[in-house]
Amino acid sequence: MERIPDVNAHLHTPYSFSAFADVADALDRAAAEGVKVVGINDFYTMEGYQEWHDGCIARGLYPLMGLEMIALNSDAQSRGLRVNDPNNPGRTYLSGKGLAYPVTLTGKEAEWLANVREESNLQVARMCAKLNDVLDEKHAGFRLDYNELVRTLTRGSLRERHLAKALRLAAEKEVRTSSLVDFYEYLCGKPLKSDITDAAGVENELRSYLLKAGGAAFVPEEPAAFLPVETVCRIIRAAGGMPTYPFLADDAKGCFTDFEGDLMQAADTLRQWGIPSVEFITTRNTTAVLEQYAGWLEDEGFIVTFGSEHNTPAMEPIRLRTRDADHLSDRLRAINWRGACRIAAHQAGLQTKEEGEKIICGVIEK
Repeated sequence: MERIPDVNAHLHTPYSFSAFADVADALDRAAAEGVKVVGINDFYTMEGYQEWHDGCIARGLYPLMGLEMIALNSDAQSRGLRVNDPNNPGRTYLSGKGLAYPVTLTGKEAEWLANVREESNLQVARMCAKLNDVLDEKHAGFRLDYNELVRTLTRGSLRERHLAKALRLAAEKEVRTSSLVDFYEYLCGKPLKSDITDAAGVENELRSYLLKAGGAAFVPEEPAAFLPVETVCRIIRAAGGMPTYPFLADDAKGCFTDFEGDLMQAADTLRQWGIPSVEFITTRNTTAVLEQYAGWLEDEGFIVTFGSEHNTPAMEPIRLRTRDADHLSDRLRAINWRGACRIAAHQAGLQTKEEGEKIICGVIEK
């Protein structure tokens, strides 16, 4: 193959929350941008797998099957150490890569996943109720219908972003356009920075001001919403996948979390947790840091892949880029390709990168 195919190994769909209208929208955009290998990576659900798989095959794309969950590292939490959530010590995002399709998860692991997904949904339901209290107190003249939100805005897994979107849509329907700016300021207690025509910006601010910690409709998660790291890893392995650690790496100020600042120590801890795979959301990082972290981790034997998430309202390119460049360097593209091939091999029950590469090329070159 003359040119390394483009890979995006971490994409959310409307089965959790996504910028995409539906799975077909995501895959059509990937195909149009020439991205040949795409990974579904929704929160707490594998419900989108069949649609993702069938849609990829129909378009000559190779599907990677993933899952994302939020775990709790109680030791880090007790010591106030940030892992890969910059604002909540101990909270640890984990992905699974190369899960089995058709889905095979059963038994206790399936029950644990269903329970934590239900608890996550209940937390959003509690926030919806509290948000309606805020709307009543502000005499907004409308309320949000939780059941309608579930029916129209999600395919099962609820996030606070669904509430922000539902609030924006309701406000645009019920409030005169000329009054929207004043309404949002009255509701949030501060003026929005985004123009009211910027749907993604408005939703992000509504979420930040009303639904995050300190907001009038914020409801903290119950302890049942988080499983220990080892339990999340067990669920991923039972589903046929590889536990994967999503690195934040450098933020806009060049800072790192407590866990990730010492890369060698972080790698040792990941090995202790039995995590063989890592990933990066490339728009968070500079090319230099991404090459440093991803290159070193691959040399240390970790499977390394990159993605874009698309789990906010903002629509961005699917072809990957870094924070300081509109594309990945040749070195990063090669790392991503090798990682995708290893995941494809695992997903197919094979062993080597070369076997995975052969499977992927057999699909995308037809």
